[in-house]
Amino acid sequence: MQATNEAGLSTNERRWRRELRSAWLRLLVFAVLVLNLLASQHGESVLVHGQVIGGYGLATMVALLLALKRTGPVWATIAFVVIDALLVVALFHAHLFAPGEAFDHSLTAPSLAVGFLLLTHAALRLRPGLVVLFSAVVLTGWLMLLAITLAVHARLHPKAESEWPILGAEGALAAAFAFAAFVCYLLIKEHNVVLAEAVGSERRRQMLARFFSPGVVAELQDDRTNLTLARRHALVMFVDLRSFTLLSEASEPEAIAEVLSEYRQLVTEAVFEHGGTVDKFIGDGVMAVFGHPRTGEDDAARAIACGLRLTTLLAQWSHERVRHGKTAVEAGIGLHAGPVVGGVLESGRHAEFTVFGDAVNVAERLERLCRSLNAVLVISEDVLDDAPHYRSSVDWIWKEAAEINGRRGKLRLAYLSRLHAPSQ
Repeated sequence: MQATNEAGLSTNERRWRRELRSAWLRLLVFAVLVLNLLASQHGESVLVHGQVIGGYGLATMVALLLALKRTGPVWATIAFVVIDALLVVALFHAHLFAPGEAFDHSLTAPSLAVGFLLLTHAALRLRPGLVVLFSAVVLTGWLMLLAITLAVHARLHPKAESEWPILGAEGALAAAFAFAAFVCYLLIKEHNVVLAEAVGSERRRQMLARFFSPGVVAELQDDRTNLTLARRHALVMFVDLRSFTLLSEASEPEAIAEVLSEYRQLVTEAVFEHGGTVDKFIGDGVMAVFGHPRTGEDDAARAIACGLRLTTLLAQWSHERVRHGKTAVEAGIGLHAGPVVGGVLESGRHAEFTVFGDAVNVAERLERLCRSLNAVLVISEDVLDDAPHYRSSVDWIWKEAAEINGRRGKLRLAYLSRLHAPSQ
């Protein structure tokens, strides 16, 4: 669940989210330390416990202040982990200073619990290196001081009982601590793998959602082979607003943004509704593709249906704008069929779905012909060849042997006159 929640966050946001959570948890650990001091009999080690609590409280206040202000160097996290580890060593070491010939092994359960609590606290930062650092400092300091203290005690009290049983008991506790640290390390590694996959999946989903309808996004996430660059037969549609440059020069930025937002949303919804792909937005133009990355027998029919639907939607949108005292808008649509190369193109940190080829260029030229033909929709006969039903069911105006700029040969075109375009 946490991996899912963090997948949409940036690296910096995740860092400060964890730092703030860690700072608040330090207050809980501080309360446990205080209760441990008040509830337990520490004897002469009460001073050590008091110093540990004071040092931990000071570190807690600094950590909380930095987290709330979202400031501080990256190495501050490492410093807090080292401080916590040294405080645990001091807490574990306090019982080793018991006076007398009989070595008093009195490492209490609350003191040991604090060590494990701070271990889990370090693990909650979800950085395996911090768990390794914390456990290494604790175990090294704990066992080294234990060995030194036992050696000094044996020298001062040569007739005292052997300390080997004590060393064995402490060693067992240290092994348990090391095992807990190892488990935390493994869990964090696994969590980070899951989080990385979730972040990658979310980024792919967001990238795909820019171009495809939700249903297609879900399918493409499961089968990414359709996103590799490949050559397919597809239909390319260009939609462009007429006289948008003049409109933008005479309008406020807010009004321009409103027009583009409404226009792009209208076109995108129509394209997605008919199973198409939004390839890109080019200022006031939209390029859409049908038949890529998924190819179907009804690609041409869906593309034509989308073009016809857009002529109605755009006319209605313009009518609504005029009714509310706003400037009327007109658009032209060009549609052509042919082979294209398309897929996800990686370019450094930016990846996008795109198609290119002769069909793209011709579709863009057909959209430009809308102006000279006074048309709302211009399509090539190649498109109608793939959807013969629409050849007779729509009142097309035909243009024979039309020349396309930048392309050899001529095309037979069909178009809808703006004067007779449907408005309902």
